[in-house]
Amino acid sequence: MVLERVYPLGEMRRLQELLADAGGSVRARFAFAKVDSGRAGATVAVEATPQLVCQRCLQGFAYAAAGSSEIEFLSDSDEGAANSQREVYATHEGWLSLRELAEEELLLTLPTVAMHTPQNCGQAQSYEAGGETEDMPGDRSRPFTALQDLLKKT
Repeated sequence: MVLERVYPLGEMRRLQELLADAGGSVRARFAFAKVDSGRAGATVAVEATPQLVCQRCLQGFAYAAAGSSEIEFLSDSDEGAANSQREVYATHEGWLSLRELAEEELLLTLPTVAMHTPQNCGQAQSYEAGGETEDMPGDRSRPFTALQDLLKKT
């Protein structure tokens, strides 16, 4: 059985702090089947283009996210999660939220640190042709200078 759903990004509360704009949606596809262990499972695929916050310049940018996972569902009483060859998703008394499952899969596809490409970010450090970086303006902090002096004394 295959289900396709579209969920607004604004309804995904765990995603909100990563978004520059809560507009847009995620398209999710759930292909349910019985897996090798005899339990219920699914292949979950998501596609979205959320507006993430760049961690360099703190401006929004569109990130094309797509990913899929093979999931095996376990209820509270099931054992054997360690033996599964698939990702394990715990259900509550056999029930699950497809929106939460889509949100989980989307979170797995997003980068750990969201950033523009260096060419598109106004705050990215510029590089010279020789491969050396230019010094950033301002004073540099050298927190281990005192440690270096102590090592010289020994």
